Amino acid sequence: MNASSRQKSGMKILVSVISILLGFVAGALLMLSSGANPLTGFSYLFQGGLKSVTRICNTIAYAVPLMLTGLSVTFAFKTGLFNIGAPGQMLIGGLLANVLALTADLPRPLLLPLVIAASIVGGMVWAAVPGFLKARFNVNEVVSCIMMNWVAYWVVYIVITDHFKSTTIDTESQVIPAAASLKTEAITLLTKGSNLNLGIFIAIIATALVIFILNRTVLGYEMKAVGFNRFAAEYGGINVQKNAVLAMVISGALSGLAGLTFYCGYLSNMRIGVMPSQGFDGIAVALLANCAPVGVVFAAIFFAILQTGKGFMNAMMPIPPEIADTIIATVIYFAATSKLIEMNLDRIKKFFGRKRPSKSEGSGEHVEHH
Repeated sequence: MNASSRQKSGMKILVSVISILLGFVAGALLMLSSGANPLTGFSYLFQGGLKSVTRICNTIAYAVPLMLTGLSVTFAFKTGLFNIGAPGQMLIGGLLANVLALTADLPRPLLLPLVIAASIVGGMVWAAVPGFLKARFNVNEVVSCIMMNWVAYWVVYIVITDHFKSTTIDTESQVIPAAASLKTEAITLLTKGSNLNLGIFIAIIATALVIFILNRTVLGYEMKAVGFNRFAAEYGGINVQKNAVLAMVISGALSGLAGLTFYCGYLSNMRIGVMPSQGFDGIAVALLANCAPVGVVFAAIFFAILQTGKGFMNAMMPIPPEIADTIIATVIYFAATSKLIEMNLDRIKKFFGRKRPSKSEGSGEHVEHH
């Protein structure tokens, strides 16, 4: 990495840190307006997510789907596409995984890999539709993804309600068998009863694969070239249409895995009539991480701390839990306007970096040459 690349990376990290700080400033102002001490409030917020081994592991477990949806959005962003369809891809991936888990009577060594594969296929198929429409008819992927989200919502609603609804709770599906769950007895005992599961390893492997594809393969080079300049890439002989479909399919596979880790890991069934917020939160994670795969991991953990800690903060202080959501919203806002922050930082840097006139220039002395 050369000096210019290091400087750009440093600037991106600084922008993310400033976005987080501004988010906490907004949260502090709201706490003050409620008559609460912001320092105490933030203390309880972080204690809620990090106070014990169990809480830390629950936070990581909550972060896993965010990591995968963040990677999904990041991968699409890198190729010039905006995959806002992660919620729908999560739903379909989770649905196929749950249906297979509830219908296939197989031992765990066979069933679990099939459940994982089903979630990947579900996400890929659901994302392939917007990808194809974009490549073939230049349909805006944002519009088609939003439409596919609601199709997925109603598909899950109908399938679960008609065939797999719980006998005790009308708004949930049946609980999947232990053989199909990402939870393991060893991890549960080791983490003192937390929700941490095999999904963390799936997220780590997915992160490594995304980094490898984008930085070490011809496919990744072509996709990033399309993202930088679609017309220049096409002029250079790159098949833009094929890469658009492939990018959405890979992005969808990651979202499908997010559905798996949420509905077969963090939970043990599906909720009817609920659009998974992790799909939309993945956009925020990608923005805060500046679309850097490694940054996505840390951004996902940060958001997970806020989400898992807000309930504890609300229980310990008369503060509405929505303050945590306000912090997240403010962070997203400033992360989305990162260019504005970069411009102001550049102005400050130039202002303080101006060269002062030298003594010879200030005194007006000159040297005559004969």
